[in-house]
This record gives sequence, structure tokens and C-alpha cells, in this order.
Amino acid sequence: MIRKINISDITRFDFNLVITFLALWHERSVTKAAARLSLSQSAVSASLSRLRQAADDLLFIRTRQGMEPTQRAIDMVESLSEGATLIYNAFISENEFDPARCNRHFSIGMSDDFQLALGSEISKQIQAIAPDASVVYRQTNRYTAQQMLENNDIDLAIVTASLPRRGLWQQVIGEGGYACLCDAQSCGFSENPTLEAYLSLPHILVSYSGREGLVDEILSIMGRSRKIQTALTHFAALPPFLLGSKSIATIPSHAAISLAGYTGLTIFEAPLELTAYPIIATMRLSSQKDTALLWLFQIIKQAIRVQQNILPPPQS
Repeated sequence: MIRKINISDITRFDFNLVITFLALWHERSVTKAAARLSLSQSAVSASLSRLRQAADDLLFIRTRQGMEPTQRAIDMVESLSEGATLIYNAFISENEFDPARCNRHFSIGMSDDFQLALGSEISKQIQAIAPDASVVYRQTNRYTAQQMLENNDIDLAIVTASLPRRGLWQQVIGEGGYACLCDAQSCGFSENPTLEAYLSLPHILVSYSGREGLVDEILSIMGRSRKIQTALTHFAALPPFLLGSKSIATIPSHAAISLAGYTGLTIFEAPLELTAYPIIATMRLSSQKDTALLWLFQIIKQAIRVQQNILPPPQS
């Protein structure tokens, strides 16, 4: 149920203070917040004083690490961020968006395996349909996407697990799997390797942690293990480690397809039962009326259909 607010109460509150609060939340510095808002430092300090009076709390406390939020500020930020977006969206006509006239700068969060698999096609479609728009791909994964969305660092994220935070809209847009990638000639493979042949090779791991991954968990259950010769954190760096080398990598199949397409490396099926996983698009719930972002979401789905390196979501 929406609580009605007395108009006389609203007139006593300066909604510009919400923008100052959000700038301080993101920057954790009065100086940086002032630069972000194109205001003087004294103006932001004065606004902070008024915020503290309105909230009856310090909100941000100066420390060596910067302006750290109090628990009251932490409790407030999600509602204020969503409220500011809702107010902005209320002034945007749902029929206003025209890709041909769009000059917006979009920010999409995704890990570099999705950048390899989808990024170029997304950019091509944006360039063709909205030539004055631009896009930046921010390195993101399921561990960092939630905070980046909350901080407005990205507009939309592609992740491989549902994010638990309320206030997010999420939709499964595909299903991912795994494949092996190697220099077939160097490894002496002409067909899918057996488990023994697979484990006899040094492995190149690509992992956010740089330590171990799903393959190691499955092998551990089987009472087996592999030798990880090199660990990387980015898929794009993988090809030089495999070309001309008697080593193998097990990576998401969409990344393997993309890398094999321009490197001459060969894809093989993994000799393990590796569970498929959902590929999810997520954005702030308050962005649901942002017609430009809804258009971008459709562009991403179209890129998946064109590239054909990601399976469609399973039918329920």
C-alpha cells in the first residue's frame, strides 16, 4: 500500500538533498561529490548538514578511508536511489524513445566471456540502429554486479546466477554449458579426449578467484584431481597459453566457440558431467519504465539469437 504524503510536508523538504546524499554515497568524499555535482565543496557540506538535520543522524562519518555511511544511511540508500529513479522516469514519456535519435551512453556489466561472445554483436546492432548512442562494457560478475547496479555504475548486467537483493528485475535469457579448448595438433587429439587423457594434460584455469573452479569440485567428488599449470582471471588472455602448447582449458562453451572462431584452437566435449547454468539479465526494478534500457535488453536478446553461441533458456 502506498502511503500518501501531505503536500505541505513535501514543500518543506528539498529534494536536491537526495541527489547530494547519493553523490556522497557513491564517492565517499565531500570533495569528489562536489565535483560530481558541479558544486562547491562548501555547498555540499551545507547540504550534508541539512541532511543530517532532516534524518536526525550523522549519515556519513569522516574516517581515514573517507566518508563512511552510518547504519541509518545504509538503511536509507536503496529507497532514495529507487525513489530518485522513479521520479526521473515519471517525467519520461513511455513513447519518447527513438533509437535513431538516441545519444545515450549505456553501461553494461558482464564478464569477459560474455564480452567475447556477445559484445561485438551488441555494439554492431547499436551502431546500426542508434548510431549516436554508445556503450561501455564493465567487467562484472555475479559477485560484483549487485553492488555496481546499486551504485548506478552499470545500467544492466549479464550474470550466471540469480542475485538475492530485492529491488532488482531479473530474467533468464539463456543457458550456459562448458567445453574444452586446446591446440588439437599439439595435444594429439582427433576426437573428444577420455578422462585419463584429459587429466594427463596440464590445465589452464580461468577463474574469478584464480584458484579453482567447477571442474575441480566435480573431480574432487570423483576422488580425482588435475594439474593446474597456469591460472588466469580473463578469458581473452587464454589463446596464447594454448596455441602451440600441450595443455587444455575447460571454459564456458560460448567463450570457447568465440575463441575458436578466430584463433584456430579446437573445441572438444569435456569428459565430465558439468552442470548447465542459467544466463540472467538483471537491472534495477526502478528501471522498468526506462524505455531505452528495455530496448537495450531486446538488443542483447537479439545478439544471442544472431551469435548462436548460447543456448535458449529451457522451457518451463
